[in-house]
Amino acid sequence: MTEGMDAGRREFLKRGTLILGGLTLLGLAIPSGVYVLAPLWKRSEEEWVEVAAVSEVPVGQPTKIEFVRRKKDGWVTIEGRSSAWVVTADGRQFTAYDPRCTHLGCPYRFDAAQGKFLCPCHTAMFDIDGNVLSGPAPRPLDRFETKVVGKKLLIKPAVEKKEG
Repeated sequence: MTEGMDAGRREFLKRGTLILGGLTLLGLAIPSGVYVLAPLWKRSEEEWVEVAAVSEVPVGQPTKIEFVRRKKDGWVTIEGRSSAWVVTADGRQFTAYDPRCTHLGCPYRFDAAQGKFLCPCHTAMFDIDGNVLSGPAPRPLDRFETKVVGKKLLIKPAVEKKEG
């Protein structure tokens, strides 16, 4: 009879230990799994970037402004230099263009004498409003969202493609 009781007690302790060990493991695994996998479900959104003081952008003259762009991708924050062409007609409303041509992504420049953006790669030309004047570019210049906070100009570096 003692042997039967010992076997039952042994089996009970064995199962109890396995159940408690399993619950402990589960209690540790679920929060750890959520912590590790949470960045995969989080939407990566572009942040507004302060690029210049409003007073630094001359009225009627496109200005190339360089800034530091930060993008969070899962657990890593990627930082890189970027630029935008900024134009204002009144010092209050601003337009910021992506610095790459819409044809093949070449960097373009503003020619003050002609009052046009010129892409040297395939002779694309754009007016000050970003519209295609000539060349192989399939659409107007891509734009960044802009806003003014206080006396600072901010842009959202995600490109808005403007249909031609």
